[in-house]
Amino acid sequence: MRVGVLTGGRDCPGLNAVVRAVVRKGVQEYGYDFVGFVDGWRGPLEGDTVALDIPAVRGTLPRGGTLLGTSRTHPLEHPDGVRRIRDNLAKLEVEALITIGGRDTLGTAAVLAQDHGLPCVAVPKTIDNDLHGTDRTVGFDTAVGVATAAIDRLHTTAESHKRVLVVEVMGGETGWIAVHSGLAGGANAILIPERPFDVDQVCAWVTSRFRASYAPIVVVADGAAPRDGKPVLTPVAGPASGVRLSGVGEWLAREIEHRTGKEARTTVLGHVQRGGSPSPFDRWLATRFGLHAVDAVHDGAFGTMVALRGTDIVRVPITEAAAGPKTVDPALYDEVSVFFG
Repeated sequence: MRVGVLTGGRDCPGLNAVVRAVVRKGVQEYGYDFVGFVDGWRGPLEGDTVALDIPAVRGTLPRGGTLLGTSRTHPLEHPDGVRRIRDNLAKLEVEALITIGGRDTLGTAAVLAQDHGLPCVAVPKTIDNDLHGTDRTVGFDTAVGVATAAIDRLHTTAESHKRVLVVEVMGGETGWIAVHSGLAGGANAILIPERPFDVDQVCAWVTSRFRASYAPIVVVADGAAPRDGKPVLTPVAGPASGVRLSGVGEWLAREIEHRTGKEARTTVLGHVQRGGSPSPFDRWLATRFGLHAVDAVHDGAFGTMVALRGTDIVRVPITEAAAGPKTVDPALYDEVSVFFG
């Protein structure tokens, strides 16, 4: 059997570990032949591939990014996208497709599998951890580790200058990174998209922290918004002109400074959360996902996604993962709020 593999959407640490496990087990145990589709869904849409064998994935376990490349291509937006993918898979003699991605990538895989009968198996990856059906996604643990390390470092400079430091982390629709890194890093306020925040309350927490002779750290997801406003958008120039989420950290720092009289500074972590070598947990998770994805192909379990439940790897319908974002449980947020202020 020839199996295709693609990595779609935004990059994250651990993608190469998934591909490595898929190829190693597929070749060694099942005798499969593999091709990698280049740049996400653009690969099967245009028939653009690279050879995937054991030498090609050797040494990639700790490597960040994706050796296959990625893109935000949406084949379903093309009038003949499904036909082109079907024709290219047939031409290349690809009998199964392992798709590694987030909500957009897996949403496409769900439609292709459920509505058009294409043989897809999915692997969940996203630093946002916002996919239903799985406890964790590939890349999330590394992003939280990066954010936590940054918060740890910022505590010392905040204390030295007696200033407020606002740390903006990724999280356009969900606050998983903010909640996990903020709690682990000892933040004095954590602001997430799921819970619109009161600026006066944030300022009260800041003031309370200074009264205790400490300098506060405020962690804010880039999709968080005040109760009486909307998420902050930043203009983008160049080929990808438009707007993007980012800027709430700077906006909030100005508000805090104006309302409390305390000096405030912002650190926007941005793409450093996506880059670099995957954490040990992400290597472990990605490897297990890859091994089980090949087993799903072997069993003909198409239309499913491998998922982590507790310590077990299970299969769930891809449609479950693509059904809107998995948001932070209000009870979890309330639990960590005891440390605010």
